Amino acid sequence: MEYSAVNTIWVLLGAALVFFMQAGFAMVETGFTRAKNAGNIIMKNLMDFSIGTPIFWFIGFGIMFGSGNGFFGGLDFFTRGDYSAVTPSGVPFYAFLIFQTVFCATAATIVSGAMAERTKFISYCLYSLLISLFVYPVSGHWIWGGGWLAQLGFHDFAGSTAVHMVGGCAALIGAKILGPRVGKYSKDGKPRAIPGHSLTLGALGVFILWFCWFGFNGCSTVSMEGDAIVTAGSVFVTTNLATACATCATMIFTWIRYKKPDVSMTLNGSLAGLVAITAGCDVVSPAGAAVIGIAAGIVVVLVIEFVDKVLTIDDPVGAVGVHGACGLLGTLMTGLFALDGGLFYGGGAKMFGIQLLGVVAVLAWVAVTMTIIFTVIDKTIGLRVSKREEILGLDATEHGLTSAYADFLPSSPVMSNYADEPSAYGSTPVDDAVPVQVKADTKPVASDVKITKVEILTKQEKFEALKLAMNEIGVTGMTVTQVLGCGMQKGAMEYYRGIPVEMQLLPKIQVEIVVAKVPVAQVIETARKVLYTGHIGDGKIFVYDVENVVKVRTGEAGYDALQGVDD
Repeated sequence: MEYSAVNTIWVLLGAALVFFMQAGFAMVETGFTRAKNAGNIIMKNLMDFSIGTPIFWFIGFGIMFGSGNGFFGGLDFFTRGDYSAVTPSGVPFYAFLIFQTVFCATAATIVSGAMAERTKFISYCLYSLLISLFVYPVSGHWIWGGGWLAQLGFHDFAGSTAVHMVGGCAALIGAKILGPRVGKYSKDGKPRAIPGHSLTLGALGVFILWFCWFGFNGCSTVSMEGDAIVTAGSVFVTTNLATACATCATMIFTWIRYKKPDVSMTLNGSLAGLVAITAGCDVVSPAGAAVIGIAAGIVVVLVIEFVDKVLTIDDPVGAVGVHGACGLLGTLMTGLFALDGGLFYGGGAKMFGIQLLGVVAVLAWVAVTMTIIFTVIDKTIGLRVSKREEILGLDATEHGLTSAYADFLPSSPVMSNYADEPSAYGSTPVDDAVPVQVKADTKPVASDVKITKVEILTKQEKFEALKLAMNEIGVTGMTVTQVLGCGMQKGAMEYYRGIPVEMQLLPKIQVEIVVAKVPVAQVIETARKVLYTGHIGDGKIFVYDVENVVKVRTGEAGYDALQGVDD
């Protein structure tokens, strides 16, 4: 057989890009979950690829691409058989093997996000192994290995059904059997928002996935010769266009639905567009791709809400909506928008019927097999960690990590452009906006001059203005701490993926000032004047009597300890 360097390079490039999608999925899943489980998420994404690779080589590839029959490829341990009939023209067998291996790993990793934060690590490794060993290869044989769906003309160019719907369906079954996270639902079944700890990581993951999807879809031509050159360019265009349109559709839809454009849901919208266009990216026009993307951008929001609120299935990252629903949607819409054979282009209902049959068959296969797998695991070694382990976090309980972010404490920046904000607006009286509580003490003080501690809790962006104002009245010493907290209003009302956040701990600054020379009343009034905006959340001022102060360097006590060297 004569090999083609350009075809081989193209396939290997695609394999490398699809492999890097593991990093994208890891970032999305980590960012959309809580920090106490970040190490566990990373470990699972590392291991599903590491476990899936030898398992797919050992037996999965033979099941998927063997020539047994239309339903099952065959048992070929360590892939020693003859696969020349399915290997792309001019591409060596091992290049094709690694290309298919990374696709298998993608299907397995999709399940991780929906079952995050409460799954035993050993159970995850086991069901991930079984997906790569048997579940994915069998349905993959039907679609890509010359099986019965391929013979009927089922079209799934790069895996909307073969990869993403398989992973999304398995995720739905797993999340249902596993049950929701502790505190996710109230006693009456209403969902509570559990925000992920880093939208930045989530966004990074989406950009990585968008970039790598050009390899996922584009390199699925497995050739860069002849007509494949034109097809590859078309695939890049339709993939990018559908994704961009889906992103815009989700942003606009959530803006209307939630009164604000939802960031995390819009990130899901980008992924929804990528998943939906994957089936028909080679056979639809740019206009068709745009419509598919818009539909996916809206459907993903509705399905995520339906799963969360109606089915009460806890899916932290929206994997069921993104991969399951949009994989199905994109496959069906290929039967509508395919330029050759699509219903909307005069091809009749035949292609759409085959597409529908294919998704129903694959859904049934995955639902049955994964229900059995998850149930057996749950009844034997157990699928879920204990309530205590979940509350402490899987990083600590499953991996012995104090934190995946050791020695790094994230903090919000202190803004210095305080002058841009009006000093007072709104109708809330200053006494209500910045209340003062005085804590009196009858104990004797250390000197004739009263020593008082003033503790101020306020917004971070007000710190620079407060510091300058205190300096102007002669207060030069203070202790500043960044804290999280909320008052009677339980924090500003926020929504996460369409669900109200019941209590929002907001970043605040705690300023502690001990005064003796400067009048306390002047400190309080100056602080209130600077901090007041008329909005709830301006802060609070607490006033305490101080029994004594001792300067460590000189041993001075009381009033003298608070004075500088020049006083």
